[in-house]
Amino acid sequence: MPTSFPAWATLATEFLAPSSSHFLVEETMPELPEVETTRRGISPHVIGRRIVSVDVRNPSLRIPVPDEVCALAQSTIVSVDRRAKYLLLRLDTGQLIIHLGMSGSLRISASNDPPRKHDHVVLSLDSGQELRFHDPRRFGLIDWLPSTADVMAHKLLSHLGPEPLSDAFTSDTLVTAAHGRKLAIKLLIMNNAVVVGVGNIYACEALFLAGIHPTRVASRVSKSRMEKLTMAIKDRLAYAIERGGTTLRDFVGGDGEPGYFAQELNVYGREGEACKNCESIITRKVIGQRSTFYCPTCQR
Repeated sequence: MPTSFPAWATLATEFLAPSSSHFLVEETMPELPEVETTRRGISPHVIGRRIVSVDVRNPSLRIPVPDEVCALAQSTIVSVDRRAKYLLLRLDTGQLIIHLGMSGSLRISASNDPPRKHDHVVLSLDSGQELRFHDPRRFGLIDWLPSTADVMAHKLLSHLGPEPLSDAFTSDTLVTAAHGRKLAIKLLIMNNAVVVGVGNIYACEALFLAGIHPTRVASRVSKSRMEKLTMAIKDRLAYAIERGGTTLRDFVGGDGEPGYFAQELNVYGREGEACKNCESIITRKVIGQRSTFYCPTCQR
């Protein structure tokens, strides 16, 4: 993963033309590694910087941009954090909650770079750079909380389960959540109330690594296999973050180049191809309205 990010770098999602048969027609939003890559990418450019002005060019996102955002001039950005797929920009006057939606991005641009059509919110910084929220489909959101409010009690965050890379997420988390439930194990690990940030790509990859069939009833997965699955989730997410996220049609890494992890996907997007372990043919099945990829031999 790059250690420095030039001002012109794309720091999150950007539409890319599919370059191989591995890419899917169905929409894929930025997942946790992409959002974490964005957080790491913008942090050096914005932390400690004073907001000189705010230009809300189009407030009509998933929820309307609050009027308070327009009044953030002279506020200083203190930190950039992440909770699940939400970015939390803490200012000395309050906190911005940002979600990238299906096609959103945050990028650092020079102030003399002309804004693009879908640059909906622009924060001009005292460094001469701008933090631009770009979202062609406008499924993303920006919300505002005053400094007196508890951001973790916000309705978007209060119901969320543990972070997958934290010590709070263990095999006991999955065993407890699966008890007495008849839903597929893939749907369980994609439930944000159970564990956050395990999106479709990483759910498929983690289940392959753990050798668990995605349709297996969650309550019938043994404790030992839940331990393997927990470690597989942590492994795949951590590795994807290290490599800069997955290269899909909506993501470019922080150095302006595609992330590398997509080149190493074992099952996701590989329907009809040979399994890298056993050479069985990778199968696709729709589970919970999402394409699910697995090896029928390696996963049971």
